[in-house]
Amino acid sequence: VQLRESGGGLVQAGGSLRLSCAASGSILIIKAMGWYRQGPGKERELVALAVSDGTTTYADSVKGRFTISRDNAKNTAYLQMNSLKPEDTAVYYCNALLTSRQGFRYQEGNYWGQGTQVTVSS
Repeated sequence: VQLRESGGGLVQAGGSLRLSCAASGSILIIKAMGWYRQGPGKERELVALAVSDGTTTYADSVKGRFTISRDNAKNTAYLQMNSLKPEDTAVYYCNALLTSRQGFRYQEGNYWGQGTQVTVSS
């Protein structure tokens, strides 16, 4: 199983970016997909989470500005980020809790992408 992120970059404050995360491999079902971030000198934190039942959760710092969505047919999650602030600067990581085929059995696992840099200039 692999998670491939794209869409990061440099943007001015007030601008927008859209991150994508595509999961590939022998995936049976994805229970949840989320985005985390780690800023300079900070711990990794949850940004947004989308569960298979449609429930979404956001960090207080991004509510009203960021929107997470999923395309279940494509095993892909998106993070639309609007009204970006310099404090949103971080490496953004995609995460997925999913069940995949491992040899002759199915196994649940927690997977991470490699991260994509988002830099917001003031």
